[in-house]
Amino acid sequence: MNRILLAEDDVTLNRNIKTALESEGYSVTAVSTVAETEAAASDADLIILDVMLPDGNGIELCRKLRQTIQTPVIFLTSCDDEADIVRGLDCGGDDYITKPFRLRELFSRIRANLRRISETTSSETQAETEIELTAVEQKLLDYLMINKGQYLTRDQILNCLWDSNGTFVNDNTLSVNISRLREKLSKASGRGKIVTKRGMGYKWTDS
Repeated sequence: MNRILLAEDDVTLNRNIKTALESEGYSVTAVSTVAETEAAASDADLIILDVMLPDGNGIELCRKLRQTIQTPVIFLTSCDDEADIVRGLDCGGDDYITKPFRLRELFSRIRANLRRISETTSSETQAETEIELTAVEQKLLDYLMINKGQYLTRDQILNCLWDSNGTFVNDNTLSVNISRLREKLSKASGRGKIVTKRGMGYKWTDS
């Protein structure tokens, strides 16, 4: 049974999410502060972390946790600004869900992140540079390369990433994944790149 650590200071939301997760078969430890989260983090298989907690900031806590553990962290917050989403992921977060949200989406994100850590991370090697990709990043790269030279709209890419297992990526998370994939590819010499054209979408080019 997977163990989930839920850090949410809204009492009603904390209780409702805990009940919903337990109905899905997860073992849930529910806390409401940074101190409680930090104390229980090492025993969790996945952490759902509110950004704003009474005694501190979830983003700073995630950065601190990343010094000792690699447990997946899903941020749960009411802030949907893309810059804040990127900041949360850059500090070591694995996913980002904005409130209000659908429970089905939360369950899907949890399954995707647990599945990712249970599988061997996809990797590619080019010029002795290894690139480690998440499952979503790998699928995104494959789709762009298959359609090399052709602009793909955001809707086309989102439909591709929404798979038969119910795992889906929303519009904000798509922007983040493209940004992170570009960053990883830039570290490997001799690779192609993702080109963006306003109003048309994204395409892969070898040049």
